[in-house]
Amino acid sequence: MPNIKPIPVITVDGPSGSGKGTIGLQLAKTLGWHFLDSGALYRVLALAALNHHLDLADEHAILGLATTLDVQFNTEIVLENQNVTDQIRTESCGNVASQIAVFPAVRAALLDKQRAFCQPPGLVADGRDMGTTVFPEAIIKFFLEASAIERAKRRYLQLKNVYPDVTLENLLTEIRERDVRDRGRVTSPLIPAKGAVVLDTTGLGIKEVFDLVLKEVNRRLY
Repeated sequence: MPNIKPIPVITVDGPSGSGKGTIGLQLAKTLGWHFLDSGALYRVLALAALNHHLDLADEHAILGLATTLDVQFNTEIVLENQNVTDQIRTESCGNVASQIAVFPAVRAALLDKQRAFCQPPGLVADGRDMGTTVFPEAIIKFFLEASAIERAKRRYLQLKNVYPDVTLENLLTEIRERDVRDRGRVTSPLIPAKGAVVLDTTGLGIKEVFDLVLKEVNRRLY
């Protein structure tokens, strides 16, 4: 039997606004690997739940939607034949995603969808439980963190030109509430995976964080 090497996976976990998505995507492009934005999957499910007017506290209803979710991820994110790439990035959609992500059955239903992204030559996966639950066999695991106010400021700069009504105060409140939900849920709480490289990105620019990450990747892979 030929010795088939497993497809390598690098995970980048962390709370909202820590920079994990930006760093993960940039790393995937640099390596020429596939990229999984797992948060987008939960945001799409959240938007679908809102569109179908589901009770967000009804785990059974959300589970039924998760198992039949009609979504395609390419250059655009298409939900039920509609381009929702921009819609899922709103703070309201992110908050709903955090609410439904606490349901164990829903998280289990989305596992296979996430793991299907693992294809040659490799995968960089960003999220909140990529290194702990979805890809525990990942060859390198990162956990990015930053202070709540730092993360709120980053989100404010991202959103203020698109959503003029957004305020730093509201974003800070939402981030703190989401942190409590993400860190306190029973299934796959937001914690660093065993052996993860933990980086505090407070006060650091994207290039500074990426250089640290890439240096560690090069040290481990080559």
